[in-house]
Amino acid sequence: MPFSSLGLSPSLLKALAGQNYAEPYPIQQEAIPAILNRKDVLGIAQTGSGKTASYVLPILMNLQGKITSKNRHVNVLVLVPTRELAVQVKEVFQTFGAGLPTPIKSLAVYGGVSINPQMMALQGVHVLVATPGRLLELVESNSVHLTTIDTLVLDEADKMLNLGFKEEVDRILALLPKKRQNLLFSATLSDDVNNINQLVLRDPVVIKIEAESNNIDLITQTAYNVSDEKKGPLLRYLIKQKDLKQVLVFTSSTYKADNVADKLRKNGIDAVAMHGKKGQQARTETLHKFKAGTLRVLVATDLISRGIDIKFLPCVINYELPRSPKDYIHRIGRTGRAESPGQAISFITPEDQHHFRVIQKKMGKWVTMIDAEGLDIK
Repeated sequence: MPFSSLGLSPSLLKALAGQNYAEPYPIQQEAIPAILNRKDVLGIAQTGSGKTASYVLPILMNLQGKITSKNRHVNVLVLVPTRELAVQVKEVFQTFGAGLPTPIKSLAVYGGVSINPQMMALQGVHVLVATPGRLLELVESNSVHLTTIDTLVLDEADKMLNLGFKEEVDRILALLPKKRQNLLFSATLSDDVNNINQLVLRDPVVIKIEAESNNIDLITQTAYNVSDEKKGPLLRYLIKQKDLKQVLVFTSSTYKADNVADKLRKNGIDAVAMHGKKGQQARTETLHKFKAGTLRVLVATDLISRGIDIKFLPCVINYELPRSPKDYIHRIGRTGRAESPGQAISFITPEDQHHFRVIQKKMGKWVTMIDAEGLDIK
């Protein structure tokens, strides 16, 4: 089923083509038409299933010609649990909204940083992506008004409630107009999520996308015991010694991604870092080169890697371990697809040993361990 069959405008279809979106994910196939028809939606789908675009695209289309002219009165509110997700969602709105006939201004607001720049940036905003606590601070200072909210999105509702935002969410709901469209997305349907669902949603279209079972049997997993300072030389040694092509390297931060890619280039290995601080055009070009096989190494963070979907990716390297076993399986699951074998390599420092044992136990597989001290990595 092509995107053109879902009722999206030519401008959005052009934006999708520009981002190399070939065909919609299952949740997009069901959610986009429902949201375009102004239905409430309850979407249960794992992170990385394409849910952000499933609400961003129809919201942008529904906003065309219907945005408010009142300053600091936003049309769309997206509540998210973390700063990282707020930034990611805002970027998706900006990416797909760039070529629309009616410009849509979006903004992400979150705690942990100065509130004053966010107050100033709220002028003329149509789509506000916010963490609950910071949103309430902005409301209390009269920096933003919620009386014109036409669409409310609760994204990653399970994580939001697990992090203790229920009281703030309840306070925000009390400030919104009664007549509005409500969209709730969650990885699970816990009791708390179900309670919010019953409170917020009116006769919703329910979409439940089962998580793909990760077939890790086709993936050859290897781990190297290595000190932190020898990770760089080990990475270069493995890429050159094994003649690895099209390698996806995972780091835990944008700083580390830049650092790793820079050192690879200095040692004659074609590598580029891709993360949320890079511009959208640069990220698109980098991903296009990597998918085409003209870029040897892509160094990425978990957050930005959600858009990397390559059927025959041969190798994934965990330069740094992710926080959870689920994220580990998600990472290595980028290889070994479409019945093709793949390899996953992890670097394990002495501090990582316990965490990696937990990952292996949760995964139900024990990984071959190699001591990097025995290798001539110089």
